[in-house]
Amino acid sequence: MEVVRADALSGVPHGFLGRRGGVSQGVVAGLNVGLGSADDPVAVAENRRRAGDAVLPGAALCGLFQIHSASVVRVLTAFRDDDRPRGDAMVTDRPGILLGIVTADCAPVLFADMAAGVIGAAHAGWKGALDGVTDATIAQMETLGAQAGRIVAAIGPCIARASYEVDMTFVERFAAADPANERFFAENRPGHARFDLEAYVAARLAAAGVRRVEALGLDTCAEPDRFFSYRRATQRGEADYGRQLSAIGLAG
Repeated sequence: MEVVRADALSGVPHGFLGRRGGVSQGVVAGLNVGLGSADDPVAVAENRRRAGDAVLPGAALCGLFQIHSASVVRVLTAFRDDDRPRGDAMVTDRPGILLGIVTADCAPVLFADMAAGVIGAAHAGWKGALDGVTDATIAQMETLGAQAGRIVAAIGPCIARASYEVDMTFVERFAAADPANERFFAENRPGHARFDLEAYVAARLAAAGVRRVEALGLDTCAEPDRFFSYRRATQRGEADYGRQLSAIGLAG
């Protein structure tokens, strides 16, 4: 099992996991933790157990029914996978709870204010990122005593600009929100561009007052042996795709 950790979050139990080390088979072979996949539920449950224990053994892994939104859930008590709320980010100040985000190209973002003992996790696809899911996560952390200037954040494996081709309607949507967003796009073939999701998320975090942002620079689409990728699975015409876990918790 591969667990990637960020220097910025040193001292806080966390990890960005990929597809290595799980029990799933077929096109989702490996550590598929996606409850929404067509994978064997028994395999997914075992993968989620393994992934959670690799980050914070014995903690209750809490996830969301992710909907590509800017909605943030404050987690006060652990909940089961079959009772997970809808949303795309979570915050907590409770020890023993592991906040888990699943992705397959979208950007997972883990947050911590170590002085306040407050953590957060966000699923930032292009829509959630544009709608402000990271800003909303920071705001919710502040209600628990965190301060934006003390928060550190790490952006885990996600689709990189070299792999992320979009059409001009997509570019125009971002430019309409802020003309400065054009800097996150690179020219490509006529009528298309390549989008740097990681850089966009990092810029949103910095603009919200986060002084230390670590971007891991790992491209999910380009490394099939390490990561699941929705875009890669779609390009290959595969019937399903796996999801990987990014998680952060507070030790008891």
